[in-house]
Amino acid sequence: MPQTAPDAPSTGTPALAELTTLHLGGPAGRYLEVDSADALVEAVRAADDAGEPVLVLGGGSNLVVADDGFPGLVVRDVRNDIVVDAVDSCGGASATVPAGTPWSVVVERAVAEGWVGVEALAGIPGSTGATPVQNVGAYGQEVAGVVSTVRTWDRAERRRRTFAGGELGFGYRTSVLKRSMREDGWGPTPRYVVLDVGFQLRLGTLSAPIGYGELARRLGVEVGERAPLADVRAAVLELRAGKGMVVDPGDRDTWSAGSFFTNPVVRADVADALPEGAPRYPVRAARPERTTGPSLGEVDPGLVKTSAAWLIEHAGFGKGFGLPGPVGISTKHTLALTHRGGGTTAELVALARQVRDGVRDAFGVELEPEPVLVGVAL
Repeated sequence: MPQTAPDAPSTGTPALAELTTLHLGGPAGRYLEVDSADALVEAVRAADDAGEPVLVLGGGSNLVVADDGFPGLVVRDVRNDIVVDAVDSCGGASATVPAGTPWSVVVERAVAEGWVGVEALAGIPGSTGATPVQNVGAYGQEVAGVVSTVRTWDRAERRRRTFAGGELGFGYRTSVLKRSMREDGWGPTPRYVVLDVGFQLRLGTLSAPIGYGELARRLGVEVGERAPLADVRAAVLELRAGKGMVVDPGDRDTWSAGSFFTNPVVRADVADALPEGAPRYPVRAARPERTTGPSLGEVDPGLVKTSAAWLIEHAGFGKGFGLPGPVGISTKHTLALTHRGGGTTAELVALARQVRDGVRDAFGVELEPEPVLVGVAL
């Protein structure tokens, strides 16, 4: 089953540990669930008017929340729907998805309906609204390849604003939406609160070209070849489960925020200085941003992407590092920092800092955290 956050009560002020896949984080100052775009806009607008901090919560899978909790409004979008706008052989499938809809629901529907372009993104946790913010990607696909529009609430201009796909400035695990989180004090929720996401996908029974070697080997095809959509989704779910990236209530390796660090994109001369065995992948330029997505620009010879997992392991932090303590590196994947129960966010952040500093000392590469840090910093 895809990774999802624990169920949350609809009233009261729950601890964020109840709402995140890390099962860490203190209480919310105020908690509200909304079931419409209008209600989401009104909740955020009222909190901003009152000077109250805002945390818009989706699946809770990409959050590291302080032990003290969050002192403002935590608002959770509980919508769960997919609106099919059009399906035809020329234009493909167009669909609009409310921000709160679990991403796993979108991928499952797409595969069942023969909508091509998200099959390799199966099992990625969280809500649909988070996917364009982070430009989520895995196994050779990025959501940037299928997003047509994103409708948002602009907290600065106090109006609804729709971004076309080309206006979103997609890059490797980033977008205009994510970058707004750090501008002018916005955060931990971006300036642009996602209300819904529009997708444009072609129709077919076969996947997009397989762009990742591990997935191609599992499917028994060559990189660049296609495979049945359902086979790709099933293979990705199996690969993710083997890395502890699909929730299993009996497996504490899945008490994580997924990959804790992004794969570093470094200058070519920095990559040249890495050990011979360090992975090196091309980076494609999609003006004006950088991305590793297939078909999103020409290869930039001045940049190289390497593997955070490889750097972590070869800096001395192998699978299971830190265990049997309350926090530690997953026994299945070195990119996942896990909470085994009874731990604190402070302990998890200390582990992340130790790993980051160890990689920097060993290889001169600075790892960047992928989750949103709320009330804590490395």
